[in-house]
Amino acid sequence: MPILQIEALKKYYGKGEHVVKALDGITLSVEKGEFVVIVGTSGSGKSTLLHMLGGLDRPTEGKVYLDGNDIFSMNDEKLTIFRRRSVGFVFQSFNLIPILNVYENIVLPIELDGARVDKGYVNKVIGALGLKEKVNNLPLNLSGGQQQRVAIARALATKPSIVLADEPTGNLDSKTSQEVLILMKQMSEQFNQTIVMITHNEEISQTADRVIRIEDGTIAGRSAAVGR
Repeated sequence: MPILQIEALKKYYGKGEHVVKALDGITLSVEKGEFVVIVGTSGSGKSTLLHMLGGLDRPTEGKVYLDGNDIFSMNDEKLTIFRRRSVGFVFQSFNLIPILNVYENIVLPIELDGARVDKGYVNKVIGALGLKEKVNNLPLNLSGGQQQRVAIARALATKPSIVLADEPTGNLDSKTSQEVLILMKQMSEQFNQTIVMITHNEEISQTADRVIRIEDGTIAGRSAAVGR
């Protein structure tokens, strides 16, 4: 059974002749441990789709099942708790807390949830991302690539069912972008972590297991990545 199942997902804004169909009947499934990249131009609906998958917004119609849970059958409070425990987010802007060091940023979501930090696992993630020598540094003392590694580590630290990455290389130079993408692929393989990433840059999609193209709120194409 897929870890993520999307059924006839729609998100409409406005009414009548002014309706905007941001998503118009998306059906898609993702297997556990799969690294899927969703590509599309600005306004294609890919960001809206990612927000739906993470329960950050509710659809006009359709279903999203994550780890067997119908996420939109939950009320807002239950969905917030489920999202915090089951979804890891990596954003373009890093969203690190400037007064907390690297380690504190990584474990913050776990501590906010009142859960126990699995120090062995967290240290394994930190080591795999090359951050062992940076755990006591504040974010402002890190490069952009290092900050994004911290954001990836934070997303992985809760052992989520899925990691959703929203243009995670958008603020990075091309060399650092490639390094981050390779790291995300390695994290998917090393920790059997399911990752769905959106981007407008089709060149960087070559690291993925599968590429989904979104146009005008619908799926316009599906393919295995180049070289697979």
